[in-house]
Amino acid sequence: MINWHFFPKSKKIPEHLFKVVGVFENCEELISSEQHNYGSNEVLEKISKSLETLNYQVEKSKKSSDKIKVPVLFGLNGKLEQHFDADGFNSDTKTVIEIEAGRAVTNYQFLKDLFQACMMHEVDFLIIAVRKNYRSNPDFKNVNTFFDTLYASGRLTLPLKGVLIIGY
Repeated sequence: MINWHFFPKSKKIPEHLFKVVGVFENCEELISSEQHNYGSNEVLEKISKSLETLNYQVEKSKKSSDKIKVPVLFGLNGKLEQHFDADGFNSDTKTVIEIEAGRAVTNYQFLKDLFQACMMHEVDFLIIAVRKNYRSNPDFKNVNTFFDTLYASGRLTLPLKGVLIIGY
């Protein structure tokens, strides 16, 4: 079963994000971390066509020309000066998607994803997909606990309209 949690908890998940949850649900047999031990690139590959039907640009490979570059800073004469790569991006809904596997919690990759999404130009929503469990650690639960704490404390205000955590 695919699990998901939308933050802030005081808002209902927007329809366009719920459609992404549907992509994961429709592909569950192919990507379930309870049945498969895929890396993040393999998971992204298995859901990419479905994401593309929702108008997401999706990273095709690790070659520079296949990466999704989301602007961060603009320099002299408006030239792109800094960008961050994303696994997927929908410019219409201003949504970035990141798929994580083993490094999600172990190396705090989800925090890097959050930071980068907060810096990206015209990004309103972040989706982080993580394994439910990794090496006996409940990654999905741990990431949710972090975001529960972040939003409940009120000590840090994010420039995002929402964050969706998906456990696959």
